[in-house]
Amino acid sequence: MPSDIRPTRRTLVTTALAGLALPLVPRGAAALTTATASGLVEQVAAEITRIINSGQSEAAMIRDFERMMGRYGDMPTIAQSVLGPPARSASRAQLSAFADAFRGYMARKYGRRFREFIGGTVAVEGAQDGGRFIEVISNVRIPGRAPFEVRFRVWDRSGSPLFIDMLIEGVSLVISERSEVGSIMDRNGGSVDATIEALRRLG
Repeated sequence: MPSDIRPTRRTLVTTALAGLALPLVPRGAAALTTATASGLVEQVAAEITRIINSGQSEAAMIRDFERMMGRYGDMPTIAQSVLGPPARSASRAQLSAFADAFRGYMARKYGRRFREFIGGTVAVEGAQDGGRFIEVISNVRIPGRAPFEVRFRVWDRSGSPLFIDMLIEGVSLVISERSEVGSIMDRNGGSVDATIEALRRLG
């Protein structure tokens, strides 16, 4: 069923969960199905709707958004992909700290725009198996605007279905944010630790 949500096209494009540089990891014994992946995306849409219509303060909405990302997104995988090549030499502690800082950064950066999302609909329209992940196809309709496509990439590497990227009209969240984080890292001399501290202050 459609869920109420009103993303602006610009916000969705820059927010969105080109190819995704993810490790080739086999699925577990209980293979992820298109139905299960589609169900996850339905839950994500419903949770965003609940948050934006909750009447909470902006700070409370951002906290809920951050929790939602941790619940439905494979944040360690997303963060490692966003960090890119420096992730190969980063320690486990650095990768964990980066994932936490990145989740908070994303929640602050986009959570403040939730009120712009009210009024439209997003409906899951199908799913296809991409091998390493299942891509769930949805359509966003906003009154007075042409509908546009949103694709969620879902896998179950951690033992449960989680999204690992979102593509809006072909624009990937991971690739978009990798560019942003790369710029932040360049400004901080290529230091992962300094980039983590910078993310904690941004958004």
